[in-house]
Amino acid sequence: MFVQISNEELIRETSKKAWYQTNNIIWTIILLYPTFSIIDYIYEPNIWLQFLIGRLITIMLILGLHNLFQAKKYSYRILLHISFFMLSATTAMLCNLVNIQHLNIYFLLFATIILFFNLQVFWEPLNSIIQTLMAFLLLAIFYNLLSEYNLDLILSNGGQIFFIIAGISCLVPRARYKVIQREVRSQIMIEKSNEQLKQQNKDINEKNNLIDHQYEQLRKLDSQKNSFINIAGHDLKNLIGSIIMSNNMIREEDFRLSSDQKEFVGYIAESADKMQYMLNKLMDVKEIESPDMKFNMEIFDINVEVMHVFKGLYETALMKNIHLVDNILKLPLNVRLDKVFAGQVFQNLLSNAIKFSQTNNSIKVVTSLQRQRFVFEIIDEGIAIGQQELDMMFNKLKTLNDTHGVTESRLGLGLSIAKLMTQEMGGELSYRSDDNGNYFRVEFYVIN
Repeated sequence: MFVQISNEELIRETSKKAWYQTNNIIWTIILLYPTFSIIDYIYEPNIWLQFLIGRLITIMLILGLHNLFQAKKYSYRILLHISFFMLSATTAMLCNLVNIQHLNIYFLLFATIILFFNLQVFWEPLNSIIQTLMAFLLLAIFYNLLSEYNLDLILSNGGQIFFIIAGISCLVPRARYKVIQREVRSQIMIEKSNEQLKQQNKDINEKNNLIDHQYEQLRKLDSQKNSFINIAGHDLKNLIGSIIMSNNMIREEDFRLSSDQKEFVGYIAESADKMQYMLNKLMDVKEIESPDMKFNMEIFDINVEVMHVFKGLYETALMKNIHLVDNILKLPLNVRLDKVFAGQVFQNLLSNAIKFSQTNNSIKVVTSLQRQRFVFEIIDEGIAIGQQELDMMFNKLKTLNDTHGVTESRLGLGLSIAKLMTQEMGGELSYRSDDNGNYFRVEFYVIN
């Protein structure tokens, strides 16, 4: 998490900190400066009253300026400069009026005021140097105007200590200014980081709520799906049972049937048995969703199974004026797969190719042996279904909307099942749809 601090933010927060320190200084002066008259009363009783009045006027002026500067949002530096100057002026005057025996006390008092300012103030170090030099200048001016003593006498009675303390105290604001600026920057970073964390936590909570809501919807949909499969499965079992029973009754009277009719009855019986086998497998919803679906593996000639599917759909294609081209190998290729589900893969792919092909079109069904793998291909050079639409059909239940005027549409369940079964039996299924038409390909390992 990266936090950026703009110059405007830093200046704004620094100004708040500076005004906080300024308020502390101003109110400390207002409360304590008049009490210095106690020292005047003790050591200079002749002039203490005049200086009490002067101190009171000074703090009243400082209070008025403080309120004005806050109301007008003027610079706190100017307020501090004016306040410092007024305190320096009254104290420097007093240092040149008191008796020489008490001069060290007033120089210490003056040094205390300067030290207090420099310990509390938050401004650039140059400002403190200017104010200290101003204090020296005021002492020099009032010395020439008011003092009766020579300079050596003044320096030996506290002047040297004052100059040393005042000079050293100018070093304090530099370090204090850097420390407080660092604190302000850290405070801004902490506050902004907290805001970011709060926002991220809010976003996470919203996403969690959305996930919970979607999970609940999926759970309901999954429950509805399972209920639908169970109901449909039981109904299909009854229908298949009726087909098998009716077909068996016909086969009992096979002496009345022609050879073609017997062949069709055989197709019906075989298809019904396959449907019953697949339905029993698919009825277990957990088994459908499990990656370890159980298959009845057996060795068989896969070209025979493809030919069987081809013949079963040939008449269906003719009804739509679609010509199925037989390029199926006549040589046996043995594989070890679930025969019913392998046949269903070919059935689903070819029936969907017929369904979405155009009238008067040709579809090639090709099988071959490539690198010890059986390859089943469906080649339709007609109008492309569209790669996006095929992706939708091969990936769970999606609706295909044909944009070429064909009104047929269906859920991609058959293609999804074909893809799932191929992968579960160790094969590969690929497809494409482009300007060359539609292409489907299935590969399985053959047995040497």
